[in-house]
Formats: sequence, C-alpha cells, structure tokens
Amino acid sequence: MTAGIGADAKLAEFETNHDDYQSIMFKALMDRFAEALAEYLHAQVRTDYWGYARDEALDNEDLIRERYRGIRPAPGYPACPDHSEKATLFALLDAEARIGISLTETFAMDPAAAVSGWYFAHPEARYFGVGKVQRDQIEAYAQRKGVDVADVERWMRPNLGYDPDAPATQARSA
Repeated sequence: MTAGIGADAKLAEFETNHDDYQSIMFKALMDRFAEALAEYLHAQVRTDYWGYARDEALDNEDLIRERYRGIRPAPGYPACPDHSEKATLFALLDAEARIGISLTETFAMDPAAAVSGWYFAHPEARYFGVGKVQRDQIEAYAQRKGVDVADVERWMRPNLGYDPDAPATQARSA
C-alpha cells in the first residue's frame, strides 16, 4: 500500500519553489499516512476479515505496546532485514499491475511512502530482531536463495557480524 501515488507532481512544485521544508514535511506526512493505513488494515484483518480478534477493544496505549494478537513484519525491518524478499511478495500479489507500486533495483518501493509485509495471526507471534549474522550463515542463505554471496552481503550489510571485504579465513578467525 502507498500514500505516494501522484505525489511526484507536488514534490516537483516544492522543488521549483525551492521549498525544502514543505517537501520534507510532505514526505513525512505521506510516510505517516502509509503506516497509519497499514495499522488500520491490520486491525481490520484481526477484527473483521480474518476475525480472530472480533471483540478487540484496544486503546492507543495498547496499540503502541502491540498488545494485539498477531504481527505484521515487513522486509527491511529487524525481523526480516533482507529487502529482496519484497520481490517474491510483489510477484505473488502482482503488486505492480494491481496497485501500481514497483520495486527499484535495490528493492525500494516506488512510489515512496509505501508499506509491505506479511500478517501472522498466531497468538504467540511476537516481533523480534535478527542479530548479527556470520559468513557461514550468509553463504547458506545465498545458496538457498540461489544468489551470489556478494549480493546477500550487500542486502544484509547492517546485519553482518563480519567484514565482507576481509579475506574469508581472516573473517572466520575473528
């Protein structure tokens, strides 16, 4: 989902007027709208579409503390840091044709101010963060995905527990 469809024209107007402040505020507002829509849809899934929490009555504090059942993790966030998984999601959903959002070569969504992810309804589902991963984990992941290790290292760089530019033997002994 996105709040960015048609935003390029407004952003171009701000740029023409050299109005950086309005541009920044407009982008921030679009991002908040996209996140708010994601939260709203998650609530609809819980209470209506899937209906596993039909009687849910959470106040704002409960929502902030994620006291609802289920989670909605997304590629690029701590639980799933590999943005390339968006390609699979977009292919399954035919997202570009259906809602007009495409992926860049680095897996950013276009237009911006977009949100994607998965819903999990299990009562024990909790958010978590992937820690630092080592070269052997990256190599195994690359093999399972059928891609080059260098690509996975680029996608997962913030989560690497080693220096990918160091020789493999040096990194393993560290």
